[in-house]
Amino acid sequence: MSAARAAAIETALAAAYPDATCELDFRSPYELLVATILSAQCTDARVNTVTPSLFERFPDPRALARADQAELEALIRSTGFFRNKAKSLLGMACAVVERHGGEIPASMGNLRNLPGVGRKTANVVLGTAFGMSTGVVVDTHVARLARRLGLSAEEDPEKIERDLMELFPPATWVPLGHRLIRHGRRVCHARKPECDACPLMPTCPRIDV
Repeated sequence: MSAARAAAIETALAAAYPDATCELDFRSPYELLVATILSAQCTDARVNTVTPSLFERFPDPRALARADQAELEALIRSTGFFRNKAKSLLGMACAVVERHGGEIPASMGNLRNLPGVGRKTANVVLGTAFGMSTGVVVDTHVARLARRLGLSAEEDPEKIERDLMELFPPATWVPLGHRLIRHGRRVCHARKPECDACPLMPTCPRIDV
């Protein structure tokens, strides 16, 4: 892909979704990290219904590290895969307390060393909670759009992210992820993309559509 077409895509997304941001509700890096872990295979809207009572019961990593797994599972059951998620949350909280004094670390390496935290989750927390442009969040929407737009032919999320980071300047990485996700949710659906209403139609090769 040419730099000019990548720039045109970024410009069109910025015009269509100027205020796009993370749709998970949070008040701190800790809350965003927990919410992002819960969002795996679950909608942000569902997570946002669960987290208020969860954070009231466990307001910080130290409280979460002391949680009873059965109680935690009951609180997050509706997000799906609740046993694995509860295990990840407990492991993450214990590691944050033991290794980082109860504070969520603001580095890719330290975040990825926490249980249940992959590169996508780390990028969400670093970009949205800490304002650090370390990469592009690649979820299922971004992966789908990257393919359709001809931005990447890869299937592995980290390889897709690498391609996106080569095409777009670092200052755009965080908003680019938010805008691609928003576009995937509102227009470029998995089964029936609304191509006639798409602001990217002039630059989209519609691969696999």
